[in-house]
Amino acid sequence: MSGHDSDFKITWRAARVNKGYNQSEVAELSGKNIDTVVKYEKDSSNIPYDLMKIWIELYGVPLGLIYCGPESDLTGKTS
Repeated sequence: MSGHDSDFKITWRAARVNKGYNQSEVAELSGKNIDTVVKYEKDSSNIPYDLMKIWIELYGVPLGLIYCGPESDLTGKTS
């Protein structure tokens, strides 16, 4: 077995937390409202490509590692 699991994904929230940012900082650095950050962390199914590019660069995470969809589907948490 290789050391890389191609099915492994993290949420946008996990990527943000791993980089040490809070939601307010990401909103400011992204030029977006904090409500936008909260919205797309909960469900990134329809995240705009321009915002996705900003966050990928900000978090330093490859796009293939990010899970896009309802966060609860990946984490099992509903709140």
